[in-house]
Amino acid sequence: MKLICIGRNYTKHIKELDNEKPENPVVFIKPDSAILPKEQDFYIPEFSKEVHYEVEVLVKIKKVGKHIDPRFAPGYYDEVSLGIDFTARDLQQKLKEKGLPWEKAKGFDGAAVIGEWLPKSNFKDLNNVGFSLLKNNETVQKASTAQMLWKLDELISYVSRFFTLKKGDIIFTGTPSGVGKIKPNDYLSGILEGKELFSVKIK
Repeated sequence: MKLICIGRNYTKHIKELDNEKPENPVVFIKPDSAILPKEQDFYIPEFSKEVHYEVEVLVKIKKVGKHIDPRFAPGYYDEVSLGIDFTARDLQQKLKEKGLPWEKAKGFDGAAVIGEWLPKSNFKDLNNVGFSLLKNNETVQKASTAQMLWKLDELISYVSRFFTLKKGDIIFTGTPSGVGKIKPNDYLSGILEGKELFSVKIK
């Protein structure tokens, strides 16, 4: 399985990092070794002094697909969740300045938190689902999928033009504004439509 991640999918987040609005979704991949095991704390890696949290809505692919038309995309997933794309921002910035890939800043061990999966049938409209991230019980990120530049089905269609999607693949659909630095003893929790789907302690 692979973790396919989307960058720059919320306008305010693009602005807060002083990036340019892309013509197409920004796509990168995390290895499956980046998944933080359930019930395990997140340890800040020694190679970074500025790891940021980025909360994101997740979609799990349920069957093989390639060149998927957006109108057929709903048939390729039944479950959604919430997760964190941890990012070594200082390392990412250095790599970007040199025009190098950012995988080391995005795909390191533990950099992908995956919450509890929920049936998509639980939601009236997946294009208008509210979610938030709490740090030490204070809301630091809050948004709705309605604010996405590219909606879930559009992302599935776009990604499938380049990568064959397989059962179990997970798409991280991008983070809204409010990203920030973590430090030891922080406690993060992700809320999707009022339900907590994950929590993680920082070490």
